[in-house]
Amino acid sequence: MPRTKQEEVDSNFVFFQTELPKLLPVHRGKFALIRDRKIEGFFDTALDAQTTGSKLFADDLFSIQEVTEDAVDLGCFSHAMHLGAD
Repeated sequence: MPRTKQEEVDSNFVFFQTELPKLLPVHRGKFALIRDRKIEGFFDTALDAQTTGSKLFADDLFSIQEVTEDAVDLGCFSHAMHLGAD
């Protein structure tokens, strides 16, 4: 059964929270691109992470988290920040 975007985001958020203490010293302030509970890379901006995720994963099943002390569930990132053309 295919995953939904929300299932991917929820699973990745739980994973991210467990990894956060290890990530903070090295990647603080960066944006992590996560798929299948695996960090695919770190980016300077959320837009860079979103753009790369969209190129790598045609199904858009990935999430983005900022590496900061206060982990915030960004949810379905494309809904949190308008990135498309009007």
